[in-house]
Amino acid sequence: MDIENRKSKTRTIREWFKRKNRRADAYQRNEVSDDSEDDSLDDDLVRSLEIDPCIFTNELRIFVGTWNVAGRSPVGSLAVDVNEWLNLKDAADMYVLGFQEIVPLKTKNVIGVEDPTEATNWNLLIGKTLNDKYGCPWLTPMLNPISSENYHFAKFPGLGKRASFSGHSGFTGPELSKAQHEGEAHGGSEYKLMASKKMVGVFISVWMKKEFLTKYCISDVKVSSVACGIMGYLGNKGSVSVSMSIEGTSFCFIAAHLASGEKRGDEGRRNHQVSEIFRRTSFPRSSEDDDNPHPITIIGHDRIFWFGDLNYRLYQDNILAKEFIKKQDWKALQEFDQLRKELEDGGVFKGWREGNIEFAPTYKYSSANCNRYTAGQSGRSGEKQRTPAWCDRILWYGKGVRQLSYFRSESKFSDHRPVSALFSIPIEVMKVTNPRKVFPTGTFLPMPSGKLEPIDSKGGARSTLLSLISKESVKGIGSLP
Repeated sequence: MDIENRKSKTRTIREWFKRKNRRADAYQRNEVSDDSEDDSLDDDLVRSLEIDPCIFTNELRIFVGTWNVAGRSPVGSLAVDVNEWLNLKDAADMYVLGFQEIVPLKTKNVIGVEDPTEATNWNLLIGKTLNDKYGCPWLTPMLNPISSENYHFAKFPGLGKRASFSGHSGFTGPELSKAQHEGEAHGGSEYKLMASKKMVGVFISVWMKKEFLTKYCISDVKVSSVACGIMGYLGNKGSVSVSMSIEGTSFCFIAAHLASGEKRGDEGRRNHQVSEIFRRTSFPRSSEDDDNPHPITIIGHDRIFWFGDLNYRLYQDNILAKEFIKKQDWKALQEFDQLRKELEDGGVFKGWREGNIEFAPTYKYSSANCNRYTAGQSGRSGEKQRTPAWCDRILWYGKGVRQLSYFRSESKFSDHRPVSALFSIPIEVMKVTNPRKVFPTGTFLPMPSGKLEPIDSKGGARSTLLSLISKESVKGIGSLP
């Protein structure tokens, strides 16, 4: 048994250090070590770590939000609503925001060339809202048009090499200089834009705390989009997704807008679109990827979050539904919820989870009287009459995910109310407590500055490392990362 435990421990150490060594770019790896592409690490390194390694867990707080904004552009006065939605009084380490209908779903927008203007406007507002709280307003650089195989990552100086990414940033020279100048002028931003992707009206925006980028290894940031609207292939409905790895844990975030309709049987179209998104979402490897395997499909990830205007309705007429709403009997009303039935019956979301819904249905509110649902309202020409429903939802899949809150906000900006959830997710990080360590040439180590320095044949970062070890092994090299 001891032999098997030692073998398992050795495998874990090797896999962990493979992930760590990928933080340097290819040029630096080749400069330091000729065999950087070798599958195995130096036996000296592994043996030295086998003496006393341990894996400790840090908690990552992720805020996930979804909002159908009904084709409206963000305005300055909306900052108050966004602030309330993001719940900055209980700030998270990471914000993952999904939007639907950031442009009107008109023919020219559905079949025309993608215009990044509205996505940029929303990113500007989000960035300002997140960073104004810390007295460091930040201007999000203008993004180039986004294609299906590229993502946009706002990469900034001063982060060292703790974060490594696939793809390209999408910045041109002047735009990058402008972004850098803004960051320096305001002392840097608390939150950085990691990835942003738009497909017609569906949009996802991912933000992280700056300190998080220097603390953990973030890698393999990729995006994917699936259009499954008109004729099954137009982008008025579908999804945009972001995939990434944080240390050794892979994450996938799917922002979706599914088929509308409250007639019985319309849920079948939604289920079909969910199946298509599962089948067609892909994060293929590129020439810029490292040697470590990364999930290609949604279900291959460790932790998955699916959110958006999923459009599942109630198997109930308007009169009875409004009676339950008046009584705030959410449990009784959920008995008629289509998505809850899918989750319970093990349909397209088999094995997925959703938190307890303890808030009123989020759709459809009247534009004439923003505090009332359209169902039963009369007098406004052209406004659709819809039975109230929980169209806007957040689901998750994977072990260890703990939901801390699930609520809706009260912005009257559109006919949907924004919804959000706060999660706590464990992140495993390896820590070495034995002070007598041997680190071979070619190993990249995090220094107090936040940068990774190679140990070269002349010692390189070894002197700094040894001074750390001599002071306190647990807080020195033991604090990897």
